[in-house]
Amino acid sequence: MHYFITGTDTDAGKTYAACLLIEALRRAGHDAVGYKPFACGDRADAHALREAGGHALTLEETNPVFFKAPASPYAAALLENKTVDLEAARQGFDALAARHASVLVEGAGGWEVPLADGMTMAGFAASLGLPVILVVDNRLGCLNHTLLTLRAIRASGLECAGIVLNHTRDERDLASISNRAVLERFAEAPVLLDIMHGESQVDWPERLEP
Repeated sequence: MHYFITGTDTDAGKTYAACLLIEALRRAGHDAVGYKPFACGDRADAHALREAGGHALTLEETNPVFFKAPASPYAAALLENKTVDLEAARQGFDALAARHASVLVEGAGGWEVPLADGMTMAGFAASLGLPVILVVDNRLGCLNHTLLTLRAIRASGLECAGIVLNHTRDERDLASISNRAVLERFAEAPVLLDIMHGESQVDWPERLEP
């Protein structure tokens, strides 16, 4: 089974969560790798995904489209006088999906980050047709971001398989403590995991097919 991993925003912890999930699958004996079709600014995320997947892929296989400018893929391509190679990104996924049982595809930025004229990350995700895992920075304000993103995922014709709450800070406040209970009432997707700050290992969620 393959999944598309998105976040409520940049720095919500998509790569961190994806790596933990890949490692959980591999500990359970599943052939799992990570895929970062688009990266901008640096390739740290791609390196982390490659390591989580046991270095089964080359860096180019993990991340086929890279721009040096730390901006959206669309803006970074403009700054470098290039275009975003959507076909290379799609072919990269197809090649990995043909060889590996589980490919976790990590988007760049949030759900609607621009990729090319008339195309956002949502459109690319829709072209893959994968169930979506939504990573949320568990803080004050995340409820609005989460519910809006869930609505946008459904509007793209995709299923959100579940929500991962990522605690990006060590300290807890009332919002981060209560957000899960509120989402369980209002979100039309299950909360799969609470990843605590600095957590280095999680189990694969029982609700998800490996």
